[in-house]
Amino acid sequence: MQRICSTLSNAGYEVELVGRILPTSSELNASLNFKQTRIKCIFNKGKLFYLEYNIRLIFYLLNQKFNTICSIDLDTLLAGGIVSKILNINLFFDAHEHFTEVPEVTNRKFTKFIWSKIGKIFIPKAKLCYTVGPALAQLFEELYNNKFEVILNVPIKNEHVSNNDISGYNINKPYILYQGALNKSRGLEQSIMAMQQVENTLFVIAGEGDLSLELRDLVKQNNLENKVMFLGFIKPTELKKLTANAKIGLNLLEHNGESYYYSLANKFFDYLQAGVPCLCANFPEYIAINNQYNCCKLINCEVNTVANEINNLLNNFEEYSVLSKNALTASVYYNWSVEEDKLLKMYEKYI
Repeated sequence: MQRICSTLSNAGYEVELVGRILPTSSELNASLNFKQTRIKCIFNKGKLFYLEYNIRLIFYLLNQKFNTICSIDLDTLLAGGIVSKILNINLFFDAHEHFTEVPEVTNRKFTKFIWSKIGKIFIPKAKLCYTVGPALAQLFEELYNNKFEVILNVPIKNEHVSNNDISGYNINKPYILYQGALNKSRGLEQSIMAMQQVENTLFVIAGEGDLSLELRDLVKQNNLENKVMFLGFIKPTELKKLTANAKIGLNLLEHNGESYYYSLANKFFDYLQAGVPCLCANFPEYIAINNQYNCCKLINCEVNTVANEINNLLNNFEEYSVLSKNALTASVYYNWSVEEDKLLKMYEKYI
């Protein structure tokens, strides 16, 4: 969202990014060139949170002056759709995932029904829709009877990052990196258990989420404190340094819903930018990119498989070098300078 908002602001649009604030939220980045607003809620999770947040969004937005609202995923579309109708302004929709098919929603029939209904009411009426990958775009077009463009969730092209930049993290050995939310079906349990079979290497986890406590307990129960390090939330600038110095990046997913199956995660592209070989889910979008560039290892998310592939990459210098070189080659095509041109052309059609 920072990349999208900065690009639009640099192009002359007046941009405001509206989100929520949590007790654990870090300070806003005051150097960004667009307005940032946080809404505080009484409830921070569950049905009451989503209801309260959308109600608060509606009242906040009705008191602002603007000509276009872009709802990010289904959880802000109710407010965006209602306000766009009342004010007779443009409604855009940006889908970062297949919201009704994430593991936390897909098996909850009533919850899934509500979100699906919101999508089917408002998405067909949106002037502009876009998502993070070709497979999701095709799926959404069939589901919602509206055209979906593709804006990949790729990073800004990296400059070289010195190996001395991570000295403050007390990491004194080669490390494998997972970056992102600690949620269900992201291969985190399997990756932690795989470390029982990996020597002289650390597994660094940057992020927090629904499984934060459970994963820390798993590490303690298996006496892996000397092999697994939790860093919590990391600022993007610091995360870039950690990524650049990692030996291997992990982007492992379980097929528990179409959202993950058709995903194109930003962490995958972050690893490419850093030239870091990646162990990646054997899913369609990643298969398509790897068929073209041979830039990662596609594997199933099982403990022994993860452990074997980590050890193979760490001990096979030739294969490691090929994957690293090919990742950098792919990064020339998968970076924000390419996507921002597409984004601006899309917005220029309607604003």
